[in-house]
Amino acid sequence: MNFSEAIPTFVITLREGVEAALVIGIVLACLKKAEQSHLNSWVYAGVAAGIAASGFVGVLFNGLLAALSTSEQPYAPVIKQLLEGVLGLVAIAMLSWMLIWMTQQARFLKAEVEGAVTAALTENSNAGWGVFGLIFIAVLREGFETVIFVSAQFQQGLSPALGALGGLTGAAIIGALLFKWGVKIDIRLFFKFMGILLLLIVAGLAVSALKHFDQAAGILSQMNSKYAAICVYYDRLAPVHSCILGPMVWNAAEILPDREFPGVVLKALFGYRDRLYLVQAAAYTIFLATIGSLYFQKLRSKATVPNKNTQPEGSQTRPQ
Repeated sequence: MNFSEAIPTFVITLREGVEAALVIGIVLACLKKAEQSHLNSWVYAGVAAGIAASGFVGVLFNGLLAALSTSEQPYAPVIKQLLEGVLGLVAIAMLSWMLIWMTQQARFLKAEVEGAVTAALTENSNAGWGVFGLIFIAVLREGFETVIFVSAQFQQGLSPALGALGGLTGAAIIGALLFKWGVKIDIRLFFKFMGILLLLIVAGLAVSALKHFDQAAGILSQMNSKYAAICVYYDRLAPVHSCILGPMVWNAAEILPDREFPGVVLKALFGYRDRLYLVQAAAYTIFLATIGSLYFQKLRSKATVPNKNTQPEGSQTRPQ
């Protein structure tokens, strides 16, 4: 069992799970304050439905990828690589947007959730469904982002599942510590650290997505000579070459292979690859320079614009 495969899944699930746990905790607190705790069952039902729906989407994506892997259709390998590359791009876009948007909007989270709960409670006949829908959407949004990431990595088996389970368990524990037992946790520092780690993981996903597109182009060019022009770069003298990624700029396969410890851990956490091509290196650098700078810019702007209405005095329960 390769536990390194569980690391990125654990990190993503933990961060997404804590965001969902914050919404759940705020909703439960609002219901208790409004003396409507009998609606708590709708909250738990929304959590269960959101997790189930996310799992169903994950089964569909991974089932499709598995079917393409075993298909005897001639172009199935090309389609599989293209699909994995596209899923990677979707995961990059969703996780990057989530990271920046949540960092910017976090200080309004409590007010927005409380407003949504109050609006649901005013509709006496549909209050339960309103609470259910709020929780279901919150959990499904975080779960869908995790599912897309796992599918983009084409991670199957026990290790990624254990990582996801560990992340959900950790998120549930943090949520209980914050809202049930009133333990003060520096959640700002938690999200700041997890945000930096997420940046590096998603940057590594960009490297993987480009590799899938390169493999799709290489397979297609070998299958049919009329597609040979797709390989815009081809070094016949190189023992290991790319099709569209340009020359190799890094080769540490003999020193620090990314399939063995500690390279496999560096690959999971920081996007390390023992072989890196020019386009991949450029994409990794550009991603960190652009999305990373936006993320830290939002962090700095939040630090200089305090908002006294976002959380109770003395507590620290807002994501960054």
